[in-house]
Amino acid sequence: MPLAFIPSPPIGEIHLGPLPLRGYSLMLILGIAAAVWLGGRRWAARGGEKAVVADVALWAVPFGVVGARLYHVVTSSEPYFGEGGDPLRALFVWDGGIGIWGALAGGAVGAWIGCLRHGVPLPAFADAVAPGIALGQAVGRWGNWFNQELYGRATTLPWAWETDRAHRPGATSGLATYHPTFLYESLWCLGVAALVIWADRRFRLDRGRSFALYAAAYCAGRFWIEYLRIDEAHHILGLRLNGWTALLVLAAALAHLLAATRRAADSRGDACSDRGRRDAGSGRGHGGADSEPGRPPSRLDATSGPRS
Repeated sequence: MPLAFIPSPPIGEIHLGPLPLRGYSLMLILGIAAAVWLGGRRWAARGGEKAVVADVALWAVPFGVVGARLYHVVTSSEPYFGEGGDPLRALFVWDGGIGIWGALAGGAVGAWIGCLRHGVPLPAFADAVAPGIALGQAVGRWGNWFNQELYGRATTLPWAWETDRAHRPGATSGLATYHPTFLYESLWCLGVAALVIWADRRFRLDRGRSFALYAAAYCAGRFWIEYLRIDEAHHILGLRLNGWTALLVLAAALAHLLAATRRAADSRGDACSDRGRRDAGSGRGHGGADSEPGRPPSRLDATSGPRS
């Protein structure tokens, strides 16, 4: 037993009259609120209406919950459709069992619908809310602490997580402390949110590049965290399914980031060339007020959305 460790929660739910409030659900709700708050601030800073983010979230969140549950049921179908399984339990989201990849995919569909209804370009919206999504994940991951689930290998490090015997793997039930992978992912997501905010301010990322950076950075962290986890999972060529998913999404995000950056550079080059021809035709020199070689184009366009 290590001298210091992270304790497990004494209870996993409280009762508000006849209604139970699970710690897992509470952290998910707080995570959604954090994502909407930060996303709204960033959208308003771009000249949009803060309320639009909350309105789009009304579409994204339900679709995200459905997508998250579907991903879990499809990739872990044995308890529901295997021998002795109960198909109805596939509907019991409150019992736990959701997948972040399905949540992101379903949430993207819902956000697309919400953006269409508000006449908002999806790439611009995704860029604005990307750090908020990472912040929401950082908060929501603490739901695993309440459920005492998704931990890593046994360890005696000072920040090891002590779990109750009932929640330990059968093969290591005599070991009490494990890697707190929920904490690792929570801290990683906070770093991802900070990275995206910094990069957007430094490089004026648009055309979906902020979201692509978020996706790439998150997947890089999720891959090594998956390597630590010991909960049951499907394996392909010795690698956990979520590890493969992280690699595929990482590759797609990097491809988009590079392609969009190339298009942005070409667009700036074309804009500078056009400005130079106009200045030459009007007799203005390169020092004129309307001639700023290399100045980034305005973000008030269809790919960037409103900008104040």
